Amino acid sequence: MNGVTAALSLLGVAVIAVLGVYGASWAVRLSSTPVDAAPFGSGLEPVEHAVSRFHVRWYTVTMLFLAFDMEMVFMYPWTRVISVMGTSAVIEMFVFLAILLAGVVYAWREGALRWT
Repeated sequence: MNGVTAALSLLGVAVIAVLGVYGASWAVRLSSTPVDAAPFGSGLEPVEHAVSRFHVRWYTVTMLFLAFDMEMVFMYPWTRVISVMGTSAVIEMFVFLAILLAGVVYAWREGALRWT
């Protein structure tokens, strides 16, 4: 019963926090009418639609970002267990990094890192 009480208390605090943020935003708003320009590009008028197409080169940049992002996602927990796991953890991480490096070398060879 103690866990249920704690969960309900946490839910109550979350609901009160959300309602407090909505109340604060309502209290400090400048006007109730929406603005003409969205806050895109520091309040400037947008020159293209928000769901316009992107150039295909952004796909490879995104893939490279995800490769390095996944590297960090796996390296942080790895640093916590390396002393317990020993040499096998080091070998596994270097295999993982070699696979990521192969992906970066492939992207480099295909010209994904050239911006012209």
